[in-house]
Formats: sequence, C-alpha cells, structure tokens
Amino acid sequence: MLKNKNRLELQVFLKYRNKGSERMKDNLIKTEMNVNNNKINVMRIGNEEYISLTDLARYANPSEPKVPIATWMRNKDVISYLGLWEKLHNPDFKGHEFESFENAAGKHSFYLSPQKWIESTNAIGIVSKSGNNGGTYAHRDIAFEFASWLSPEFKLYLVTEFQRLKAQEQKTIEWSAKRELAKVNYRIHTDAIKENIVPTLTEAQLKFVYADE
Repeated sequence: MLKNKNRLELQVFLKYRNKGSERMKDNLIKTEMNVNNNKINVMRIGNEEYISLTDLARYANPSEPKVPIATWMRNKDVISYLGLWEKLHNPDFKGHEFESFENAAGKHSFYLSPQKWIESTNAIGIVSKSGNNGGTYAHRDIAFEFASWLSPEFKLYLVTEFQRLKAQEQKTIEWSAKRELAKVNYRIHTDAIKENIVPTLTEAQLKFVYADE
C-alpha cells in the first residue's frame, strides 16, 4: 500500500497537474536515467517513483511515443493489471468504471488513452502532464510491466539502471546522515569541554585554550 503521506502528496499533484501551478512543482523531484542509451525521466512524489512511459515508448517509436502506449492499453490483461494495482493502492479508485473498461478491452473497437483512464477511474498509478516537459508517467510497478511488453531485454536494462539509481541515492542519504551526526557529536563534545573542563582551568591555561580557537 502507498503510505498515507505519499498518497496525500500524490493527490496534491493530481489536483494541480493541469493548472501549471507552482505548488505542483514544489511537490515533485525529478531525475533521469540512461537506459541502454535512452534518456528516461523519473518523477518522485513523496517516496514513490513514477517513470516516464513516454520516454520508454520512444524505444519502440521515437517519433510517436503515444502509439505504443495506446496499443498497450488496449490489452485486456493490461487493464486487469492496472485495475488490480489501483484496488491495492488506491481507496478512491472507481471500480464500476474500471469494470466497464475491462469488459470492453481486447475488442477491435476498444481504445483507452491514459487521460481517459485517469479521469474516469480516479487512477493514481498513471499520471499525465500536459504542456512543456509533459508526458505520461507511471508508478514503477506499472512502468516495469510496460517495459517488459516493449522488450524483455529493455526491461532488464531499465530495472538494472533503476536499482543502480536507488543504490546511489541511498549512499547519498547515508553520507548526509553521517555528516549531520558528526556535526552533532562535535557540538556535544565542544559543549562538554566548555561546561566541565574549562571552568576548572587556571587563567594561564585558559589563555592557551582561547588562543587555539
């Protein structure tokens, strides 16, 4: 399940995604991966990563990335998977609308855009941004499935690079934590000296202490 904090941050994003709001931008952290010489953008909301389906789709169709996404979303198994993901993570998911799409999926006349899926079912696993630097993003669980549909080999490259990115971020977090801890320990050590040792020194010794500072 998505944590409550992350779900709230995602809801803030969904509320402002089509309004070009500065508040929306403040809730997002962006980075990018190089997946087998393909630039893939990643958007983080809280602690959840959303990978650009638009960038992944360019692996199959560089000029019209919307086409692979639309073709993928016509598949009945895909709609079933998306619906199950939402049921597991999204208490506001509209199950009745989902069932309508699931029943129609797979037919020659069936077509479902990411935008229609989001608007009709209140989905949070896929998000769509319009305007400059826009595109379709999906939670990593869903993005990996899409990459596998494009190419199992490409998915392996994607998962490997994503794991490398996460490991690098973890090292950065650990380094920052150790740095902050060192600062705290230094302050504690300095305060202890001032409170317990300095008061016992003679005037001559104090001159050497403050001279060293």
